[in-house]
Amino acid sequence: MAQEIERKFLVGGDFKSQAGRQTRITQGYLSSVPERTVRVRIKGEKGFLTIKGIGSESGASRYEWEREIPVAEAHELLAICEPGVIDKTRYLVEYGGKTFEVDEFYGDNEGLIVAEIELASENEAFEKPDWLGEEVTGDARYYNSMLMKTPYKNW
Repeated sequence: MAQEIERKFLVGGDFKSQAGRQTRITQGYLSSVPERTVRVRIKGEKGFLTIKGIGSESGASRYEWEREIPVAEAHELLAICEPGVIDKTRYLVEYGGKTFEVDEFYGDNEGLIVAEIELASENEAFEKPDWLGEEVTGDARYYNSMLMKTPYKNW
């Protein structure tokens, strides 16, 4: 079973000048219940199906299973997803030997920028860039599956 461990932070400052790559992402959810989210994603020209289990008490780790699927099938599955599609650009920023995935949201989540970092353990130490803001790990409002239900513009 694959375990994903990541911490999530708000972003305030210039991260784009440090970004090495960026990709547009569109995603929807076939199931958004906390016990098992089933996500359909189009990332660039590729499709993915991802299943995530319920998170740990801290919200930093949870089961994750992901497989690439044909992009045409991803488009078909997006058509039957729950209402509320997530649209964002993901920037990859290398810093201190780690990769930060910084998501800039559009549409109903315009103005929200969140960075995630994957770690080997929940308490692994890492260098924090100056644009990294408040930690929001475990705050369910910032889960993409929740942003489709209660968009940032409605907070």
